[in-house]
Amino acid sequence: MNIKFLLLGTSLSFIPTLSYAQCVATQDCATLGYTETSCNGGKGVKCPFGNKWACLGANEEECMKIACEKLNFKYSCTGTGYAGGAGSACNGKYAQCTCANGYEWKDESCQKQVLNGAVGDQYYCDGKIVGVRVSDMDFFVAIEDLGAMEWQDANSSCQNYSFCGNLKGRLPTVEELQLIYKNKSTINSLSTAAGGQNLMNAYYWSSTFNANYYIVSMSGGHVTNDSTRYGSHVRPVFNL
Repeated sequence: MNIKFLLLGTSLSFIPTLSYAQCVATQDCATLGYTETSCNGGKGVKCPFGNKWACLGANEEECMKIACEKLNFKYSCTGTGYAGGAGSACNGKYAQCTCANGYEWKDESCQKQVLNGAVGDQYYCDGKIVGVRVSDMDFFVAIEDLGAMEWQDANSSCQNYSFCGNLKGRLPTVEELQLIYKNKSTINSLSTAAGGQNLMNAYYWSSTFNANYYIVSMSGGHVTNDSTRYGSHVRPVFNL
């Protein structure tokens, strides 16, 4: 407001009483020339000591518009994604806007936020959920099932699986697969809600080896490393 008073009092001089207001020890709005309860379209100056306004005439409006634009007060801050103006207004416009939840100030407007990284139990890549987890897991599970294949192909597929950019996947350990089975219902709900797939009622490959690689059943939680079982399913995971 002090900047605006200086402009009005020394450069534009279209509200003389406001210039005088800087030189007297009074906080009475009416004495200072602020007598209106509001101004049409916010075209005026609000008393710094109360709720009264000093409104502008036609020529003064144009001067005020030019002065405010030079100070970069150019945003109306209304519409989808806007919560209002940031700071004080000048001639009904703001130098910057406050955005609503889920929006951010970018390129001179409130734009929908594009999420990246972990947000709670979901992992985002360019606004899309690509992985989920639950509270007792310190790793994320892909929302996609890669299908059934032999172990070598399963391991290669996981290492080449991209969650986001350079963030690659891996085969889960047998302990992690047991946690996945324990939390199967929640993982399925989170995955399908994000456009992914349920875990199949089938065996899944792990990276744990003891004579053979362990597999875990998602239909009953059974663990085995029976070498005669081939074509188990694959679900990549990753740690932050």
